[in-house]
Amino acid sequence: MLATFVIGLREGLEAALIVGIVAGFLRQRGEDRALRPMWLGVALAVLICLAVAVILQVVAADLPQQEQEGMESIIGVIAVAMITYMIIWMRRHARGMRRELEAAAESALARGSTWALVAMAFLAVLREGFETTVFLLAAFSSSTSPVAAGAGALLGILIAVAVGYGIYRGSVRLDLARFFTITAVFLVLVAAGLLASAVHTAHEATWINFGQEQIADLSAVVQPGTPISSLVTGVLGIQPRPTVIEFVVWLVYLVPMLVYVLWPQRRRAVTPAAATAST
Repeated sequence: MLATFVIGLREGLEAALIVGIVAGFLRQRGEDRALRPMWLGVALAVLICLAVAVILQVVAADLPQQEQEGMESIIGVIAVAMITYMIIWMRRHARGMRRELEAAAESALARGSTWALVAMAFLAVLREGFETTVFLLAAFSSSTSPVAAGAGALLGILIAVAVGYGIYRGSVRLDLARFFTITAVFLVLVAAGLLASAVHTAHEATWINFGQEQIADLSAVVQPGTPISSLVTGVLGIQPRPTVIEFVVWLVYLVPMLVYVLWPQRRRAVTPAAATAST
């Protein structure tokens, strides 16, 4: 539940931030005529993402067991690739996201193109929705309780929507750089677990047959249905009987990504000219 909650919150908040900032900017500029098509675009993007999620789930359910394990491995690897890209992109852009979005909105209004803003909101929700769909399908497949995982994802998305609405109304201010750094640490743990789970299911699909020596037996502690199992297996992706290849893949991803996320960022020096221009 914790993993899907953070995924739902993080991904939902990225989309909500973009929509909330653009909608708030339009509201401040008195461009209310652009708000209705923007909300329709957001609703359409949500419906498309839900349809994709249902189709993927139906396709996976109709596959034989071995092919299901292979599909889970593919979805897991894609989810890890998306998480990694998202972490790197957000680390580079979180600090100046509001400024960049408002500059893009200002440019679109200057050209008389409110449809560009509608497209911006639609594509933001569509992109984050696709990513969320893949992440959650991968998380559900490794979760010990799909119901709890679904509840966690829904709760995270609802909180993200509430924060986005607060940004739109101007009542919420968020330190984006700090928020995304904190959630990035957790997502690195989730991604490492998804990668280890992908290796595990790849073995069950007979795709990976090397490095299967067992390195520990945690079955006495990590028992299915317990909170410890939800944390260790559901979040961290560590199986009750982890193998060499699972542990190596988990560690090789985890360590460099944590170093990258936690490494202090250089603050760009602000020149007198830039400071004058910003004021």
